[in-house]
Amino acid sequence: MPDRIADVDIPDSALAKEATELVRDTAGPLLYDHSRRVYLFGALQGRRRDLDFDPELLYVGAMFHDLGLTAGYRASQQRFELDGADAARDFVLRHGLSADRARIVWTAIALHTTPEIPTRMEPEVALVTAGVELDVLGLGLDDIPAPARAAVVAAHPRPDFERRILRAFTEGIEHRPQTTFGNVKADVLDRFVPGFERTNFVDVIEQSGWSE
Repeated sequence: MPDRIADVDIPDSALAKEATELVRDTAGPLLYDHSRRVYLFGALQGRRRDLDFDPELLYVGAMFHDLGLTAGYRASQQRFELDGADAARDFVLRHGLSADRARIVWTAIALHTTPEIPTRMEPEVALVTAGVELDVLGLGLDDIPAPARAAVVAAHPRPDFERRILRAFTEGIEHRPQTTFGNVKADVLDRFVPGFERTNFVDVIEQSGWSE
């Protein structure tokens, strides 16, 4: 795979190379290619927005952002975003990065399914979400010139991506439906898991147990 895609350099530090190997070996082609596209689209959006971001931090955030959906977390009962965030934080700390840089990576992954808030935070946090939103939802698609988009997809194809990523979401969270309360993944289980019942925020308040 080339070290430069769509005029974006792929970080080649020891940390970045190990992150690449870890995700490629544990997440499978679907999530690996998606994660690389998230980095590339995030970097392209960062350039367009004139943001001063750390490519290595953005890369690790992008590569780990969906790790919590993989088979190794099938027994986890916390949000999949937290699984990936915790793993990334521990990973970068083991490589000697500062606690503050680890916090940025953790936050970028933990908030990547939370709209709007990441845009007000550090560039790396904002750009992981931007990359995810572009690749999964098509948000900002027209921000990236067609030749750049084509180069990214040529390097990391997305055949039948919409159907396959929805299946990955379902398989990664159907064993922990309670973690979808208040976030977009409830829509996935509502569509694909028979018998799923959403937790209703109004019901929680009305059944809180308080008696005035």
